[in-house]
Amino acid sequence: MNDSKRAAIFARLAAANPNPATELHYNSPFELLIAVILSAQATDKSVNAATSVLFERANTPAKLLALGEGGLVEYIKRIGLFRTKAKNVIGTCKMLLEQHEGAVPQTREALEQLPGVGRKTANVVLNTAFGHPTIAVDTHIFRVANRTGLAAGKTPLEVEQKLLPSVPQEYKKDAHHWLILHGRYVCLARNPKCATCLIEPLCEFKKKTIDAATSSKQQHTKKAP
Repeated sequence: MNDSKRAAIFARLAAANPNPATELHYNSPFELLIAVILSAQATDKSVNAATSVLFERANTPAKLLALGEGGLVEYIKRIGLFRTKAKNVIGTCKMLLEQHEGAVPQTREALEQLPGVGRKTANVVLNTAFGHPTIAVDTHIFRVANRTGLAAGKTPLEVEQKLLPSVPQEYKKDAHHWLILHGRYVCLARNPKCATCLIEPLCEFKKKTIDAATSSKQQHTKKAP
């Protein structure tokens, strides 16, 4: 895929959704950090349901730490891996208070030192909370980047390293959100909605479902009197 086609893809995504945003609910960098930690292998909907109640009770490192693991579990027990996540959240709160004066750090290196925070989570926080032009490659972005030809790679890190230099500068800040939303609602894993995809003419996926949709439409037209 050449640079002009990449630019055209992001131009279309930007025109359709000028102000993309995460679907996780948060009111501060700290709330976002906790929500992203909780979202691993869980839906945003389930995380939002838990944090809508949790953050009313405890939305700072000190308040969450005061809950303790046992207290936190009561709020997140409907989220997958809740016990491990409770341990990580409490550990993160403790580290934020001891090493960062309760503030969420703004470097990937510092974020990745926090319990439960890997490269993907760090990139989400840097991008969404602080506006850094990072791209957090989750399963959706990994699929979209490989399938469309935007950035082929065998690992999330390889895809990220290929996307960063190839996404036009004016689109880098929002590229993460456009790609994840496109993968979540259009470029689905099993049945991609190629027939209604706004970037289909630019996509290099060889097995587009639009072919089947077009064929069906043509057959229907032939049968019509």
